[in-house]
Amino acid sequence: MLRFEVSVEDLLRSRFALSPALDLCLLLRSLAGHDRPLPRAWASRLMPAFERLRRETELNAALALQAPQGGPNFVAPPPRGLNQTWTDDLAAIRATPLEAARHEWAATATGPSARDPRVRAVLDSPDAVSRIAEAMDQAWHELLAPDWPQLRAICERDVVHRVGVIGEHGWATTIEGLHPGIAWRAGGIELGFFRGGTIHLAGDGLLLIPSAFVGNVAAHLEDPWPRTLVYPARGTAALWSEQEDVPRPDALTALVGRARARLLVALDAPASTSHLARSLAMAPGAVGDHLAILRSAGLLVRARSGRSVLYRRTPLGEALVAGSG
Repeated sequence: MLRFEVSVEDLLRSRFALSPALDLCLLLRSLAGHDRPLPRAWASRLMPAFERLRRETELNAALALQAPQGGPNFVAPPPRGLNQTWTDDLAAIRATPLEAARHEWAATATGPSARDPRVRAVLDSPDAVSRIAEAMDQAWHELLAPDWPQLRAICERDVVHRVGVIGEHGWATTIEGLHPGIAWRAGGIELGFFRGGTIHLAGDGLLLIPSAFVGNVAAHLEDPWPRTLVYPARGTAALWSEQEDVPRPDALTALVGRARARLLVALDAPASTSHLARSLAMAPGAVGDHLAILRSAGLLVRARSGRSVLYRRTPLGEALVAGSG
């Protein structure tokens, strides 16, 4: 079992962040068959480009750094916050000293792929870091960048939801809501499916990262990362099933139409027009029009939160969604 001992100061310093580089590594691991399989629609769409990148770039060298339980930190640097971009991550990867990178991959690049002559030539070269960074940058732009605005919006909505839970119910409920296997007990966070003993956060808090690709929960327990939990973002599973493109007529769709049904179902947590547009890949103007109709029908209400206007379902809207499941 893994347990984080948590003080009041730790709760005050705990925070959320996004990590484009970590999600890229998780996506590459899935495409390479190291982690949970991607949904069929995603795999069939991305696999041709993935295989071509393996042939035409030095992506195999980046893949060879991935061990069964994870990869080196320099290809997934710790994020600073919710505004983290791939440009930020790529700059940090490129700035890694060669000796530091070699020290990391000596512990991870131990499988058969690391002994491939082409991979070995990259890892033994004086410009290994820049060559790996370039391969990852190409992978980012071809495999993840087209979907990232939508995936990022889902992760941002997840954070909005979690912050709301903190305000209404406190940290214990929020932490336990990240995953069924996480429990808050006696002033600590326990993960029964992990090994790792007891970790004292020592006033530094916990970094929480919603991910579009992590299948269960991942943890970072060693420097340079802060103590971190990576958890599945709410809404990712629904997005993936939508990309399977299997139409399922139901009473809610018949009643309000497919687009409005998607919006109503997506509002399991309050969200703004822009977040809904990005997470559902819909035009903002169309989203606004549909929200106005749903609101006038008594299915939604809206309220200002800071500079944003958030929509949420009314009890009638909740009943319609529950009855359509």
